[in-house]
Amino acid sequence: MSLTAHGRAENHGRMAGQDAIDVGAILRKLRRHADLSQRELAARSGVPKSTLSRIEAGQDSRAAFRTVERLVRAAGGELVFGLPGGCRVAGREAEDEPRDEAGRRYPAHLDVRAVLTLKDWPGAWWVHSYTLPQRLWPVRVPELTYDLDRARRDERRLRDRTRAQVRFRRASEGLPATSWRFLAEVPGVGPVGELRAHERSVDLLLGEELGDRRELVLEGIVVAPGLRTLGIGRELIGLLAAEMAIAGIRTAHAIAEFGNVEFLLACGFELEASKPSALTLNVPPTRQ
Repeated sequence: MSLTAHGRAENHGRMAGQDAIDVGAILRKLRRHADLSQRELAARSGVPKSTLSRIEAGQDSRAAFRTVERLVRAAGGELVFGLPGGCRVAGREAEDEPRDEAGRRYPAHLDVRAVLTLKDWPGAWWVHSYTLPQRLWPVRVPELTYDLDRARRDERRLRDRTRAQVRFRRASEGLPATSWRFLAEVPGVGPVGELRAHERSVDLLLGEELGDRRELVLEGIVVAPGLRTLGIGRELIGLLAAEMAIAGIRTAHAIAEFGNVEFLLACGFELEASKPSALTLNVPPTRQ
């Protein structure tokens, strides 16, 4: 445990074999911060002064957690447990844990979530349309649900972490000035999405003097499997549009493949009815 500027006592989950937490030192710092004597803190917490004295003197290394919690809170502190990745869980959050209709806590290893639509509930096998209004649901649906399948839990947690941690930037290292590259990255993981485009001269394309007018050709957007419905591709296109506005480029062209027309339309692209169909030339290898 360590004391923060706000008078919090924190436990960052030290592994076995590392130095033990000096609870006594933390309690002394908390008392100093709250300007409380041992007698005053004992009276506030309901813990005997002799017990508090032994803990602070390091003579009671097996003090009950409830005892330490009462002392910390009585001194105006808060117990906060650290999880991997910097996530913190306050001691009071356990009191707010969701419970089932019988008042029981859900299993601690499961991620409980609210059922807002039928798609949120894995048990909704009896309906083909997830847009069915709640008044037409044929059976009673619980308010909360969770995934029993470990693979589904891991997938959902990965998506939640990615959504919270993903960062976007334009990359220019090793690229010519006319090449545009945008990355979606997760710290400690690396790129999970990429957009590439290049500039072309409208003057050369039309054979006219238009004041060095330029436009972009979208080469492709790639998002890691399992993360393609988090809005990463849409964010990349939004970043592209923002950079185009700064550069004074008004148009970007794209050819959708593999049924991705709907995605580009949702991102603001428009169909060009006057343009010819895309064609492919396949050249056979030369015979020896």
